[in-house]
Amino acid sequence: MVTIIDYDTGNLRSVVNALERLGADYTLTADPAAVRNAERVLLPGVGEASAAMGRLREKGLVETLKNLECPVLGICLGMQLLCARSEEGDTECLGIFPNRVRRFPPRIGLKVPHVGWNSIHRLHSPLYEGIEEGEYVYYVHSYAAETNACTAATTDYGGPFSGSLCRDNYFGCQFHPEKSGAAGRRILANFLSL
Repeated sequence: MVTIIDYDTGNLRSVVNALERLGADYTLTADPAAVRNAERVLLPGVGEASAAMGRLREKGLVETLKNLECPVLGICLGMQLLCARSEEGDTECLGIFPNRVRRFPPRIGLKVPHVGWNSIHRLHSPLYEGIEEGEYVYYVHSYAAETNACTAATTDYGGPFSGSLCRDNYFGCQFHPEKSGAAGRRILANFLSL
């Protein structure tokens, strides 16, 4: 059973549809007790970092998320919230990953937000079992986590950034696996098998 945290950010429907296609059982909740007892937790998110962190605080989920022992997957903004800090709204995040999240710098020819298909490299995480180096995944974001020892996949967009993070039982994808075709289905299936 996957517990999807519903904290009023973004479109949960695409995540739910992807899990249904995989035949996964899931529940949507913002109840801290239910999240603490989950087998797996998925933290999706689309929107602005400071507002999203405010919603997690309002719902009493900050300490719960920091202390989970089950596999946890943050997607897009959900991954950024697992980081230490975001430039978006100068936001202190959950601090699971020590990474800082920064806005893409202005560069000629570099459109922000970064929208579309891009490749992932230097894969090292159980999420990427069966995924080829250079596989394409789908991104929609203006902010990205810096690379460091927690980086589980990199993508280049005007320079390298963490396309994915991994530390202990916590995982993150800056891209949207639920919108990334066969590769995304495999990544989500790998998460379901952790």
